[in-house]
Amino acid sequence: MKIRLEKDLPVLLIALVSVSALASLPQVESAWNGVKEVYGEQDFGLRILREAMLVIVIAYAALERRFWNGAATGAMFAFLAIVASYALFEVAYALFLDLPLVVPLSGLRVFEYLPLALIGFMTARLGAGDHVIQKFTSFLRYYIALQGVLAIIQALWSPPLVGVSILGGGRPFGTFVSPNLFGAAMSTCTLFFALAKAPNLRKWMYATTFLALLSGSRTALLSSFLILFFQFYAAVRPRDRWALVLPAPVLAVGALLLASSPLLSGRDDADPTQDGRIALWQRMLSNHINDLPDLLFGWGLGLGSNTINVLFGAEYFPGQFDSDSLYLFLLNGYGLIGLLAYLTFAWMSARMSGYPQKGLVMTFIFVAGLPFNLWEYFPQNAMLMFLWGAVLGTARKPDLQPSRVAAAGYRGYGEQVR
Repeated sequence: MKIRLEKDLPVLLIALVSVSALASLPQVESAWNGVKEVYGEQDFGLRILREAMLVIVIAYAALERRFWNGAATGAMFAFLAIVASYALFEVAYALFLDLPLVVPLSGLRVFEYLPLALIGFMTARLGAGDHVIQKFTSFLRYYIALQGVLAIIQALWSPPLVGVSILGGGRPFGTFVSPNLFGAAMSTCTLFFALAKAPNLRKWMYATTFLALLSGSRTALLSSFLILFFQFYAAVRPRDRWALVLPAPVLAVGALLLASSPLLSGRDDADPTQDGRIALWQRMLSNHINDLPDLLFGWGLGLGSNTINVLFGAEYFPGQFDSDSLYLFLLNGYGLIGLLAYLTFAWMSARMSGYPQKGLVMTFIFVAGLPFNLWEYFPQNAMLMFLWGAVLGTARKPDLQPSRVAAAGYRGYGEQVR
């Protein structure tokens, strides 16, 4: 059997993403019946399906010799060794704090889909990154059609468990356990449609933006608005872009107020100036950073994981909390060292990449992580990990300045000297 992963990878990725339609099926059924489930309970039951599908994707990639030959470089080994070493150090530190092993292991969930980033990296190195993203995005339309039909039905007639939608019913949740997770997935799909080069695919980003708005999730709506802003910015002539840049802060504040209005959010308690999670963050930061080791290495890897909240209940361990924010999760589990390392790597990815829309991708990843732990929720973690790897793996084009062109043996309009 001849393995050509770049040909089969779009099918494998859409199969992995589509498993989300089954992974939360018991919780979706409960929501339809008017019973509100705990967000984290999607981690059990049918979750085994998505884990099995992830194993299939990784195993299939392992059969492609070109991928692992390309990955076996000194820089890649060094990067993975540093990440693994620091993660193991944090596990040991959590055990030193007398936390059971399951707690730090749950804190490693941010690395669960890291193999997909490696696969995306090698796909881009082989020059197939755009092809895979384009083909995967074309399959993504059918997934969105399913989610859209369910969302509209739910927005009209589902019980208002977590707020009222603009269509009069409950906030829609699609095949997810909550409207927030549904909205996060839709905004991530908006990003993929925005990256598509075919106009018939790109227009789907307006459909997913509408679904993000319908979810009532502020994070999802603001992330989708961010993508649309980048698209408008790219469409404007360079000399006229200042007209978008100057009012950008005002537009951002206006978008936040709009997304927080009861009409769109479906909640009366969505005032951004009185956000309960901000008060939670302030309380946790003031109560659990007692000394320099707490600041540098965190106060307990895994204590901000939803898995631990479901297993043991809220506030079972000292310092346990629902982190929401990716950056607070990293600060809690990996300390200031881990948080700065993550931000540095994200910045370096944008600097080193030659991907045409790297600014959009990395800005989306950064912003979406502010109020939401995007690496802990499926399927956005799978999609964004692959995309990050593809961005990082896209080599920068040579900067052919006139002096360099002459030195390389070129002249005129790039005609090579024979």
